[in-house]
Amino acid sequence: MTVHVDEMWQAIPTGCVPPRELSLANPYLERQAARESNARSYPRRLPLALSKGKGIYVQDTDGRTYIDCLACAGALALGHNHPVVVEAINRMLRDGLPFQTLDLTTPVKDGFVGMLFDCLPPAFAEGAKIQFCGPSGADAVEAAIKLVKIARERRTILAFHGAYHGMTHGTLGLTGHLAPKQALSGLMPDVHFLPFPYEYRCPFGVGGEKGSRLSAAYIERLLDDPNSGVVEPAAMILEVVQGEGGVIPAAKSWLQEIRRMTDERGIPLIVDEVQTGLGRTGKLFAFEHADIVPDVVVLSKAIGGGLPLSVVVYRPELDQWTAGAHAGTFRGNQLAMATGLATMEFITAERIDEHAARMGERLLARLRQIQADRRSLGDVRGRGLMIGVEIVDRDAPIELPGCHPPAPRLASRIQHEALRRGLILELGGRHNSVVRFLPPLIVTAEQIDTIATIFSEAVKAAEEQGIE
Repeated sequence: MTVHVDEMWQAIPTGCVPPRELSLANPYLERQAARESNARSYPRRLPLALSKGKGIYVQDTDGRTYIDCLACAGALALGHNHPVVVEAINRMLRDGLPFQTLDLTTPVKDGFVGMLFDCLPPAFAEGAKIQFCGPSGADAVEAAIKLVKIARERRTILAFHGAYHGMTHGTLGLTGHLAPKQALSGLMPDVHFLPFPYEYRCPFGVGGEKGSRLSAAYIERLLDDPNSGVVEPAAMILEVVQGEGGVIPAAKSWLQEIRRMTDERGIPLIVDEVQTGLGRTGKLFAFEHADIVPDVVVLSKAIGGGLPLSVVVYRPELDQWTAGAHAGTFRGNQLAMATGLATMEFITAERIDEHAARMGERLLARLRQIQADRRSLGDVRGRGLMIGVEIVDRDAPIELPGCHPPAPRLASRIQHEALRRGLILELGGRHNSVVRFLPPLIVTAEQIDTIATIFSEAVKAAEEQGIE
């Protein structure tokens, strides 16, 4: 396999990689465990101390190389240390431009906004407004919620089962996952959760297209029911492909129905593109798959080119808040705007979104071949290079609508076996039983095949150890 990496790195071959034992006996890991809080998450499942990164590869402090199919939860669209990103940083440093400017403008900021609006569909970008937020996507979601509540003078927000919108006190109120909410009180009030069209584990027990139709019908009945218990909403917020919820893509027809019913009732539709934005799903923005135009789009992760940045872009009629209604010290991160601008220019010039669509189709095909040969792969799904494989217990009784129960312990073992073979994967979804693939968008066909080969060997090894 031909892989362009630094000479000191050892490329991962296409064949089966002999597994190696993972050890926590590393001074960096030991100090991290001693000093960092119990809230740390990734190091518990991926005990790595990283020293270098290049393209889709990272290297740990022991000199071992891994394929990174996590890519900072999808933030590294162009992978590690991509030349256009590095050059954007170096240019900023050479020119002596300020690092932070609050919301004062600069040529870099002006260029970033212009490029972002050129990337967005004209029907949405024309006349749109933008608000720069704090570094995280959660802050941008908070800003979007404030925006619509002020503009509509309403308080209720509609969200969805399986949703993930952040870990701040406010965004947890919009998030479906119960564990981080369990010990907290006083989360955002007046949030009502609706059924998301999850084909494999359909909330209505029917699955497929029929499940999507039932979800849309349920939501429209609720919106028109004077006894629903849900007061007129300020907005609805959704992910076109639920990420942390298990890589669950919404059907095009369902999204179009949601857009129709919210539009007819004057309910602003907020699309959270924090993980999907800028080519991840095979189009620049995931909502483009359904040919819909939202009222508000939330962006972070890839939009900063790997550096912290988040924005909200919205229709001009919603721009009803006053000066200082949303602020943040680091909303003027000039380095992130420079790297974000360079990333957008590269993605559009090289049509990386189209490349991601092709590579995603290739990976899906390979994973479905593995599914046919192995017992534990219940469902393989996704869009572009945002793919999930649901791990199940085929020895347990079938649940409606014909799916097997989740197997979180087996999923964890598959993740562990993949890591031993040099492949970094993340878990998510219900019961943490979905293996997630989020490689950098610049991954090659040859590298896709290597990823699939290593995953296949990891599944085989995990299955041989048994379900418990």
